[in-house]
Amino acid sequence: MSDSAVEADRIRSDLDSYLETLVPAGDSALFRACRYALSSGGKRVRPILVALAAGAMGRGFSDVRTLAAACEVFHNFTLVHDDIMDRSATRRGQPTVHSKWDEATAVLAGDYLLALSYELVDGFEGANADKIRKSFGGMAKRLCEGQALDMEMEQSLNVSESDYLKMIDGKTGALLSCCLEIGVLAGGADESQASVARGVGIDIGRAFQIQDDLLDATATESRWGKVRGQDLIEGKRSWIVVDVLSAGAETNRTYFTSALRSGGIAPADVDEAIARMRSAGVFERAAEAVVRYTNRAQSGIVQLPESEARSRLSAVVESLGNRSH
Repeated sequence: MSDSAVEADRIRSDLDSYLETLVPAGDSALFRACRYALSSGGKRVRPILVALAAGAMGRGFSDVRTLAAACEVFHNFTLVHDDIMDRSATRRGQPTVHSKWDEATAVLAGDYLLALSYELVDGFEGANADKIRKSFGGMAKRLCEGQALDMEMEQSLNVSESDYLKMIDGKTGALLSCCLEIGVLAGGADESQASVARGVGIDIGRAFQIQDDLLDATATESRWGKVRGQDLIEGKRSWIVVDVLSAGAETNRTYFTSALRSGGIAPADVDEAIARMRSAGVFERAAEAVVRYTNRAQSGIVQLPESEARSRLSAVVESLGNRSH
């Protein structure tokens, strides 16, 4: 196991222990639902980015644990509410909060986690605390705007790549960007360094989401943990769909436009849809885009102070672009 992977595991283990202390141990449905949401696993990418960004500026994880936890708690709030909006029955192979309890409990659990995330940020008393609070609040607004754009795009057949990127920069990039920005700010970064961190986060968000869209169509279900082609079935305007609609042959544009007008690709037609995309070079272009944005992120990372933590951050970013699940 690489040094960066060992450090990521250490941060993840420390964070998991800390998260267990954040929600009261009461037996109410609200508290049980919140604890369930926070214990559902995941890669903990966002708190790891906070920790490594702070580390690049010379701060240890213990100095920014509350900020790292705030970003993970906020992320889980978005997942709880996203699952309600998407009517998803499972996440990571487990029942979603609204499936396990009910929709009202899930809404309240999400709201509780949102409030908890702000409480954690407010409790931070280190360097640039005011700037960190401002960054976190601005992130929440941009993320909601990105989610709204995603919903609007699902009703449109004329979505461009620039439309997609604007949506992703909010829905996915805003939180990743915030993680890096507040990490370096907590380490005493100036505005120039904070700006670099924000840009790195946006590029990571683009690479991460395009890879996610690509894996939806190409990963094996056993590793992916979701139904192959689920985004196609749901009619999502993913990068690969936007690409085939804008750059594909007329026959493919007609095929996918007709499917989207019907709400998405029929489950029985997923294999055909994927074959059409593959033959049209969509997956190669998606992979090239992941590399492009990953490289841009790496170009930003090297502008941060040279350190072991910066090297680990670079390795983690590279692994996100190369992940297979």
